[in-house]
Amino acid sequence: MSNHLDAFLALFSRETRENVLCLRNLVFDVFPHAVEQVDPKAGIITYGYSGDPSGCFVFALVPHMKHVNLLFSQGALLSDPSGLLAGTGTLVRRVKIRSEAETQNPKLQALLKEALQLTSEH
Repeated sequence: MSNHLDAFLALFSRETRENVLCLRNLVFDVFPHAVEQVDPKAGIITYGYSGDPSGCFVFALVPHMKHVNLLFSQGALLSDPSGLLAGTGTLVRRVKIRSEAETQNPKLQALLKEALQLTSEH
């Protein structure tokens, strides 16, 4: 873990930090070559194909005091048969994570895999 990530996560509760780290591991399990970018000013950690600062990402983690939002850049295009995704944006959707148990949901991992497959086709 980088010093930037450590410093950023120090601003949040222990539970939020643990949830971020569990989600981070899940993202890297599905997307092992992801480039991680920590942007403390924006309050976001992004994962994409490159370190391009243009804002392109596949997944992002947005920690809050009592939960973490896992963002999917192309979430509106995902099938989401389990109904995990929330949001009404043109493309971006989120899954709100409140506990470590929620990070272990196999349906969440399936959604991550579908999202990665979708973005690799573009």
